Amino acid sequence: MAAIAISVPDAPKRMPQPYAELKRRVEAAGLMRKRPGYYTLMLVTNAILFAGTLWIFTLVHSVWATALVAAALAFVSGQLGFQLHDSGHRQMFSSRRLNTVVGIVTGNGLLGMSHGWWVDKHNRHHGNPNHVDLDPDIDIGVIAYSEEQAIAKRGVARWVVRHQAGLFFLLLFGLAWAMHVNSVRFLVSTREKLRWVEVGALCFHALAYPALLVLMVGPWRALLVFLVQKCVAGFYMASVFAPNHKGMPQIEAGEELDFLRTQVLTSRNVKSNPITDLVYGSLNYQIEHHLFPTMPRCNIRRAHKIVRAYCAEVGVPYYETSIYRSYREILSFLHEVSAPLRTARA
Repeated sequence: MAAIAISVPDAPKRMPQPYAELKRRVEAAGLMRKRPGYYTLMLVTNAILFAGTLWIFTLVHSVWATALVAAALAFVSGQLGFQLHDSGHRQMFSSRRLNTVVGIVTGNGLLGMSHGWWVDKHNRHHGNPNHVDLDPDIDIGVIAYSEEQAIAKRGVARWVVRHQAGLFFLLLFGLAWAMHVNSVRFLVSTREKLRWVEVGALCFHALAYPALLVLMVGPWRALLVFLVQKCVAGFYMASVFAPNHKGMPQIEAGEELDFLRTQVLTSRNVKSNPITDLVYGSLNYQIEHHLFPTMPRCNIRRAHKIVRAYCAEVGVPYYETSIYRSYREILSFLHEVSAPLRTARA
């Protein structure tokens, strides 16, 4: 029997999802391809800078010179922190194992910070940016990011939150210490398969790094180096992370947005130039990073133009501002959030 031809009306054309179309354009530009040559050069450069800065300690003898070199070491430590960040997102190499090796050597071995803890916390942040219940980056004990958080504070934390705008930059010096504590807590409780590898690398750092400093500059200057490096490195990293989302719209429980809007509306870009890109580890392109977290850092500047133009095309607000204004907005937001505590005290 001959087949009967059935006429089927043309299906209505479906518009692509906003993010799917943006991703297609970015991939068509080749911006998601790995750049192992760039990252190999970066790894070598950072290793030379780290070793070279340590070597300079053997050439200086005054306390002030030692403190200045320790501050320079803090900047290098910040660059290593960006290296840990990129390896955690698997931006560097196609091999997941190689990215993990870089992350553990950098984080646990050189910085004393758990790679696994960082990846776990940071992935939860990326999945729920500025979500009042789910983003671990807005659940910090000594800072309140909503009036509800502020009112719930007690004791010393309540006093700190009451004055958090004025104390904000001072509090940033504690970030590195908090990271060390959280790393240990994570490794004590986790059951991840690389737990003991991380524990071993972290113990190596805890023993070998202070011993190396003592051998180079003696115990008292080693203590000075350690304190200055950790405090300044924490301040540096926190000052880079703060403009990314602080003071931007927060997502309430039960509120749902598509992926494009979730990532764009909760993020703030800091206007770029080559120096800003270096100092911020290209995280000043926070919108692009959140949309494409596995994109190699060296491609993100080109992606910036595509994303900004596409957001204008589909009517999604895209926010970018200066470094100065970003911090001004953060402080204004923190001051506003803590207002109920000052009112209650009055």
